[in-house]
Amino acid sequence: MAAMSHITLELAREPGHPHGDRGHGYHLYLPLTADGRVDGDAWHRFQHACRVRRFRPGEEEKHGRILRGPGGQWRFDYDERTDADDEHGFRLREETFLPGEYLSIREDDGRLHTFQIIAIRPE
Repeated sequence: MAAMSHITLELAREPGHPHGDRGHGYHLYLPLTADGRVDGDAWHRFQHACRVRRFRPGEEEKHGRILRGPGGQWRFDYDERTDADDEHGFRLREETFLPGEYLSIREDDGRLHTFQIIAIRPE
């Protein structure tokens, strides 16, 4: 049985941020299996609890839902009335969520950014 986890991501090194950015990241709330993978079946049963909080310097936090789309693509939906603000996580189902690992998110600027997994805590 998958356990709900609180996953903290921070922007990794990239052009313009040679040391990353601890003030730019995400808090994800997802069910993870014992080996650190997203449990799609548990997500389906508990999708109301699968949430995202985005934080950036100089901006209010954004809160939204983590949704699964066709082909296993995952997205962060901040406004149910439109998908214009959605952000896409690439292959989240295939990722192993372990501290120190990396994953990519296409943010609302249209660019793909890499984030490092900083912490994982059971919820």
